[in-house]
Amino acid sequence: MIRSDATFGGTFPFAPHFDDAPGFRMHYVDEGPRDGETVLCLHGEPTWGYLFRHLIPVLSPTHRVVVPDHMGFGKSATPPDRSYWLQDHIDNLERLVLALDLDRVTLVMHDFGGPVGMGLAARHPHRIRRIVSANAPTPFGQPDLVERVTANGRASPWFRWIAGAAADGSLAAVLGQLGFNILSTLKLNGFENPAIITDDWLAAYGAPFASPADCLGAIGWAQGFATGAHRFEVPDEATVRAIADKPALAIWGEADRTLAAEHFLPLFTALFPAASVERLAGVGHYCLEDAPQAVANRIAQFIRNT
Repeated sequence: MIRSDATFGGTFPFAPHFDDAPGFRMHYVDEGPRDGETVLCLHGEPTWGYLFRHLIPVLSPTHRVVVPDHMGFGKSATPPDRSYWLQDHIDNLERLVLALDLDRVTLVMHDFGGPVGMGLAARHPHRIRRIVSANAPTPFGQPDLVERVTANGRASPWFRWIAGAAADGSLAAVLGQLGFNILSTLKLNGFENPAIITDDWLAAYGAPFASPADCLGAIGWAQGFATGAHRFEVPDEATVRAIADKPALAIWGEADRTLAAEHFLPLFTALFPAASVERLAGVGHYCLEDAPQAVANRIAQFIRNT
């Protein structure tokens, strides 16, 4: 867990907020007018709300921008007695959303923020206004979901490493040192923009994982894939129809080596056949790092126009 007042050289200048509704101290950024529509930004592995630092100031003049850190990530607590499966993260997010009474929500999701956000949408479709996938899976009961996730896992260097490390017993030991190997982990997943790397940037992404005990979130997410412990939320037909009618946008870095467009964009277009899909050449898995202003501007334009 990062110190609550850490700004990493002013690169993350947003006031910290905390809520205990999920059963642990959950950190979130809350910027912009409280009476505006909400943009809820959901990070993935092994990042935190820092990923959205360029998007927050673009949207906060007109929208309430809420950026939580999942349990075990960023400035949120890493309780030693909790499980870190997908369904746990959905539960945590649901409790935060209900505690803050967030409504008219535009979901902006990256990486495993996608399954977490779509899980929230399955439980509370009436609270969702728009869907934005930024290199994020959008599982929502598609018949070929398991087939595509499995095919991606066979091709992805990251998921192949998880399977091998789980098999030989090294997964927890390696990810328990994430504070030291954060850059190589980001590169393995598909990080293409070395120009953005600074000492503050490295500190921001490494700081949450200062010790093995701080790495339980990252370890748990990887172990969930290796053991099959993650469970996608399964919406009923009425909920699928309700969400499919929402405005939606996909932004996908085509150099993503972790979540390949060929496997995950068909899941998005099956749910949102009329939605815009933006493919970004030369941009990797962390599209909000590789092309931060282009992604932020496109999301802002989408929200304005819908």
